[in-house]
Amino acid sequence: MDENALRKADQELNGIRHLLWGPNIKDDIFKRWSQGFYFSTNEKSALEQAEGGPCAIIAPVQAFILKKFLNDYNGMSFRYIVTEEMQDKVLINALCEILEQCNGGNYLIVHVQHPTTGLMNGDDGSSEASYEVNTPNAKIFHDNLRISLFPLMDDVKKYYKDNIYALKAQYGVLLFLYSVIATKGLDYVRSESDNTDPLIDETYGYGSQSLINLMITGRAVTYVWDNYQDVGGLKLRGLDKQSEIGFITLMEHLRYCTVGSFYKNPIHQIWVLGSETHLTVLFSDEKSLVSPETKSEEARRVFKSYDPDGNNFIGTSCLQEVLAALNLVSDQEYVDIMTKKLDSENLGIILLNEFMDEFFPKEESSIPDMFQLIHYNGLARSNVNKQVQYHYGSAILLESDLKSINDSDPMLTCLQTKWPNIEVQWCDNITPSLN
Repeated sequence: MDENALRKADQELNGIRHLLWGPNIKDDIFKRWSQGFYFSTNEKSALEQAEGGPCAIIAPVQAFILKKFLNDYNGMSFRYIVTEEMQDKVLINALCEILEQCNGGNYLIVHVQHPTTGLMNGDDGSSEASYEVNTPNAKIFHDNLRISLFPLMDDVKKYYKDNIYALKAQYGVLLFLYSVIATKGLDYVRSESDNTDPLIDETYGYGSQSLINLMITGRAVTYVWDNYQDVGGLKLRGLDKQSEIGFITLMEHLRYCTVGSFYKNPIHQIWVLGSETHLTVLFSDEKSLVSPETKSEEARRVFKSYDPDGNNFIGTSCLQEVLAALNLVSDQEYVDIMTKKLDSENLGIILLNEFMDEFFPKEESSIPDMFQLIHYNGLARSNVNKQVQYHYGSAILLESDLKSINDSDPMLTCLQTKWPNIEVQWCDNITPSLN
């Protein structure tokens, strides 16, 4: 890099620091985020999280790792054959997929110049250099950050392969996070996020929704609905397309957000799960969970997009828009006839069931009635026997549209935001923890 580029890179790093942490970095929060990417010795395809905080990075990376394994192997057969070489390969693949979603032209990889020897990661051409494990220090870390520019993804993969130790060392997670924002572009991240708060909460140290969205989709939008929603005259941006990895959250049940179809129905059968304080991952070996929507499923989705409160009805004034969105007859004369038929008591509302019975009487489902779910939580203390391990459950979709709300079972409540009529029998009758 020339002198001007280096100066700009330094300014970019200062901007990233402020965007993430705000004006002041709390020592205890920085310490919790100072960990490398390392796999559990117990569950060799699963990353382990040492402390609360960096799940905003670790859970999405784990989701992309599982995407690779589930695509390459039949079911869960990979679980017992994972070697260190495979771990390195799937980790680099996951990081590069996330970076690729953020790419604005070049890949900017952030690394640390060793504060005592001046050695820059990989400058000696080997992967033998390593950090001394010291108490994490935000000032020393930031004073020694450097940026390297790579025009091609193949260059990034080679760099990470040569410097895999840096990803596993004390600041591996942070270096990747900084690389994601640098690659995306500081100004782009700021413009996509409607929030001026730091991306890492100054009090509790958890990642914001903008940061989670950036990691999963490559866009740092604040909201999780599809496209735009008009809120009090403001057009607020959500996701612009179906995501590779899904996202569902307990916070939707608590009415803090509305998760759209792009997140609930991702391309791959893997979802990052959100609680009030933590992120975990839910996945399945049943690929038909994400098969294309049937016409009746599309109709339910479109109808519900006009029913944001989940009341299972829409105002009669919305009927024409719903019909048009489904490419059904929507001229005014027909809409007036159907409005009288579907709202015979003139209440000003149309019920979901009445709408479906009229237009889609033979409902088809692309989703099986029974399937296996598997849950991952990267915090060892939140797992059975205090060891990171996948937890299996047998899911069944009940025929009734009525869901049983059980506030003492946050896992079920979270899953019901995606499958309203789901019941799950978890292995050994132990419900895995969202926290």
